[in-house]
Amino acid sequence: MKQNITFLSSDEITTIHAVKWIPDGEPKAVIQLVHGMVEYIERYEDFANFLAAQGYLVVGHDHLGHGQSVRSVEDWGFMTELAPARTLVRDIHQLRTMIQKDYPTLPYYILGHSMGSYLLRRYLTHKGKGLAGAIIVGTGSEPDMMVRSGLMLVRGTAKSKGWHFRSAKLQSLTYSSAYKKYDLTRTDLDNSWICSDPEIMKKYYADPRCSFLFTTSGFEALLSTVLFVNQKRNIELIPKDLPLFIISGEGDPVGNLGKGVKDVYQKYVKAGITDIECKLYPDMRHEILNEPDKQIVYDDVAAWLDKHLT
Repeated sequence: MKQNITFLSSDEITTIHAVKWIPDGEPKAVIQLVHGMVEYIERYEDFANFLAAQGYLVVGHDHLGHGQSVRSVEDWGFMTELAPARTLVRDIHQLRTMIQKDYPTLPYYILGHSMGSYLLRRYLTHKGKGLAGAIIVGTGSEPDMMVRSGLMLVRGTAKSKGWHFRSAKLQSLTYSSAYKKYDLTRTDLDNSWICSDPEIMKKYYADPRCSFLFTTSGFEALLSTVLFVNQKRNIELIPKDLPLFIISGEGDPVGNLGKGVKDVYQKYVKAGITDIECKLYPDMRHEILNEPDKQIVYDDVAAWLDKHLT
């Protein structure tokens, strides 16, 4: 059963849209989904229904500036002017707190994809305690100098144009050399970096909820989080006994075609995290939950979750 719910964002203005996928019978655990940049939670419907059929209560929300968590479509891609990344992370915790009040005894997992994976990694540095585990999907690692340069440009643009300003130039700067093997013009559906399924890409490009430009506020949230999670002092704040599962497509440019994913894994191992696995899927791109062979990923996630219930 699917149920729509709402809560007030920590921006204290916006009503956040959220969804619960409720299994038949008593749920065995909760898994919260954290979606990526320029999309919305109901793109995960198929995956959520799969997990619900395995007995998991699945929850997730549209971030500020995404989906139905906006006051008008003009706010797509805009979070807040003040500390947008922290606001997004607080909203993740608000949903967790709300759900745990209703299900206080159930193990609680969180899965984050893409921008959601970075937000989850940031979340774990402050609120990882008490989780049964976390699944980091489609993540990466970028050099600090490059990210800091991007932040300087974002903040300079915001100073002159405002935090609602949308810039195709800023968008293009997020594409590193790893993207060059793919079509970035949205015309060759078979060669999209996002997913190799042309039908998925056709729907994606036709959906206005997936085709808006990020504002300077959105890029501030994203880049400040990418920088935050790459710092050794922050990585060391993650609970050492928290089970982590890092998964990505080997052809995902967000993870620098696997290199950035391995870098994250190695930094976490070096930080002393004791229960951690990393898996790269050959021939898969960014959205491994939407690839033609997605059932392999679904089954791996379910098996990892079940393993950590015992």
